[in-house]
Amino acid sequence: MCDTHSATTSLSRDRIAPAIASAGVAVEPAHHRGGRPASPAAGGRADLLVVGRIATGDPAAPTAEAMAISDGRIIGLGSAADLDALTGPATQTVAPDGVVIPGLIEPHAHIWISLLTLDWVDVSHVACPRFDDVVTTLKAAAAHVPAGQPLLAKLFDPSLYPGEPALTRDILDRVATDRPVIVLNASMHFAYANTAALDAAGITDATPQPAGGTLEKVDGRLTGVVGESPAVTMLLARLPRPTEADIARGIRQVLTEFAAQGVTSMREAMTGTLAGVSEIAMLHQLNGAARLPVRVSTAQFSTLAGCTTPADVAAAWKAAGVTPFSGDEMVRADAWKIVADGSNQGRSGYFLQPYLGENTGGHANWTPEGLREVMRAGLDDGWQLMIHTNGDAAVEFALEAAEELLPQYAGGSTGDGRRGDLRHRFEHASVTTDDQLVRMASAGVSPSFLMDHVYYWGAAFRDTILGPARAARLDRLASASRAGLRASLHSDYNVTKVQPLHAAQTAVLRRLEADGTVLGPDERVTPAQALAAVTTDAAWQIHADDRGALRVGARADFAVADADPWTSDPAGWHDISVQATYIDGVPAYTA
Repeated sequence: MCDTHSATTSLSRDRIAPAIASAGVAVEPAHHRGGRPASPAAGGRADLLVVGRIATGDPAAPTAEAMAISDGRIIGLGSAADLDALTGPATQTVAPDGVVIPGLIEPHAHIWISLLTLDWVDVSHVACPRFDDVVTTLKAAAAHVPAGQPLLAKLFDPSLYPGEPALTRDILDRVATDRPVIVLNASMHFAYANTAALDAAGITDATPQPAGGTLEKVDGRLTGVVGESPAVTMLLARLPRPTEADIARGIRQVLTEFAAQGVTSMREAMTGTLAGVSEIAMLHQLNGAARLPVRVSTAQFSTLAGCTTPADVAAAWKAAGVTPFSGDEMVRADAWKIVADGSNQGRSGYFLQPYLGENTGGHANWTPEGLREVMRAGLDDGWQLMIHTNGDAAVEFALEAAEELLPQYAGGSTGDGRRGDLRHRFEHASVTTDDQLVRMASAGVSPSFLMDHVYYWGAAFRDTILGPARAARLDRLASASRAGLRASLHSDYNVTKVQPLHAAQTAVLRRLEADGTVLGPDERVTPAQALAAVTTDAAWQIHADDRGALRVGARADFAVADADPWTSDPAGWHDISVQATYIDGVPAYTA
């Protein structure tokens, strides 16, 4: 897996996997059926009528004044008069004070590894644009932490500040001396501690370096900077571990955050890394107790603890009853996840040319033979492939394997007709060539872009990591469209926040947060293309063709927003707020 995810997974497995594993391994879908209870007006009549301003996201019929819903499906769109014959005495009518829009689709985010730091203080560059803001935020947070309790913070990214400054123990001692202060780097490869945190962990100037980790010292004195998971684990070892109830609360909190952004369906992009089948078991258990606020599609990780080969991993998922498209309408297993390289900002993404100032361009995580073996394990069982590829060399590496293997698996059937249309994906595909995009289309592989890479890291990629030419080839949604690809946009939460309309805005404008300049102007897309990448095209990628647009026969998954992104200026999309989300016409979130 990529270096960032390997660090995150190691720490998360140590801290939260036991609580997840307590859910057991029994996978029991709840089968809510999603819709409202069958009404007395059944027989073609609507149990819900939504009236007001409706933006359908369907170019063939972009607006409507009313939407009729029966048993969670849309049975009519048009004017109220058009739908009069579909209503009856038992039909409930709602008139939202806002614009009804299709539920947005988040096709790549992480629930499990995000739980480790869910309630920690946010000191990301978004929250703290200047390095001084990091220290100010920590001091303010320390004032509200009970005496003796640790102050924990997350998402510090020195690469986004001039000089790439570290948070040393001397700096953090100015934040607090009466309690541990620990800050995790956004990559999870590093942590920063004050003296009290080092003391609490039993780490002294004389502590030996852990195998595979570093306790940074200057002139024999600890600086408070620790590197890699063995050392970070030492630092966190004596902190309380969450309970199963904490994990359950955290999952609902994460999914509620998604719903608050208008998301009704998401793809959990690396399921099983911490506790194997127990992760899916817990999702079904939570959904059975009370319907989740967002539909969850899972991508089963191709590496599991205790399994020595990809075939062993595939057999373990199958033995647990986790097979392609198994589950129910709220939690469904859909994909086979492979990680081909690392993180570009961490300089472990795999590139054809070296990083600026370095002699190498990162590395692949597999040998060519190993990559083909793990791909075959997923393809043999009928999974959609979901392959993490950040650098252009990683794209080439995975594309050559796909071009060789996928024709061997063309056609056939999973029993529901989907095996011949699995819609294989390259995740991030951050930097690509024109030739690669054309070949991806020919191979039947579509990209999903972490578009806010452009907004938040574009200047760093341009100036210090990749250089202007390669940075201009970052997240090429326009070129992908010209090549005939159906691409999506994702957040990779918690790498960036789940904010699909902000990602779509970035795709249209490609303006950098750092200086407001435009990165790769030829890669700007139309508003319609950007919105399709967070609705219909994203839904298509996760095999959710019944979502992403409001049309007859589709699921009644929608949000109520205070503006219509299909008719408003994209420059204002980031300010659009969501008042409510509905799944199958049933409220899932209310502001």
